Amino acid sequence: MATTTAVATRTDQQIHEDVLNEFRWEPRIQPNEIGVAVKDGVVTLTGWIDSYTKRWAAEDAAHRVRGVKAVANDIEVRLSTTGERTDPEIAAAAVRALQWDALLVPEKIEVTVSKGWITLKGTVDWQYKKHEAERVVRNLTSVKGVSNLIEVKPKVQPAEIKRQVEQALVRSAQTDAERITVEVDGSKVTLKGTVRAWAEREEAERAAWKAPGVTAVDNRISIGV
Repeated sequence: MATTTAVATRTDQQIHEDVLNEFRWEPRIQPNEIGVAVKDGVVTLTGWIDSYTKRWAAEDAAHRVRGVKAVANDIEVRLSTTGERTDPEIAAAAVRALQWDALLVPEKIEVTVSKGWITLKGTVDWQYKKHEAERVVRNLTSVKGVSNLIEVKPKVQPAEIKRQVEQALVRSAQTDAERITVEVDGSKVTLKGTVRAWAEREEAERAAWKAPGVTAVDNRISIGV
C-alpha cells in the first residue's frame, strides 16, 4: 500500500528530474537540447533540434516516466538546408523502405509526399502492419510528418480478438491484467479499469493493438491507486 501511495502522489519536481534522467538514457537525443517544465503532472517540452526523429523520441521518453499525465511537445525542428531532401527523393526512399521491410511483404501501400509530409494509403489485414508502415517511413531524412490512412480489414471474429487481447495483457510484465477489463464490439476494443502509471496504461493499449483483427482501441483506463 505504501508503494501505491508513493506512485499516486509524485511531485512535479520528481517528475521533472525523472524526465531529464530518461533523456540521458535515450541515445537519439541530447538532454541539453530540450527544456522541460512540469505542472500538475503535465510535461511541456521546449527548445529546438535538427530532426523530427529526435522530437518524437523526446516525446516518447517523457511519456515513459511514471506520474506523467500528458506531454505538450513544443520542440521546434530546424532542418539543415544542405541535407534536406526533395519530395521526389523522400517518396523514392519511402517506397524502398516499405519494399525492404519483411513484415510488409506482399502488402501494397501507396506513398504520396507533399512538402516533406508523407501520406500512406492502402489496405492491410493486421493493425501492427499499419503501425510498421508508419514506423519505417517516419524516421527517413527530411520527413516532417506522416498521415497514416492505411485501412485495416481483419479476418478475425470478436470473441477471438477478446481472447487474444486478454492473453496479451496477462503475458505483459508491465500490466496488471486483473485491473483491466476488455470489451470488443466488432473489431473495436475498449479498455477499462485503473492502473498505477501512465506507462502501464500505454502498455495495455499497445498490447490491444497487437492483437490480430483490431482496427480501433478506446483506452478508458484511468490512473490512480
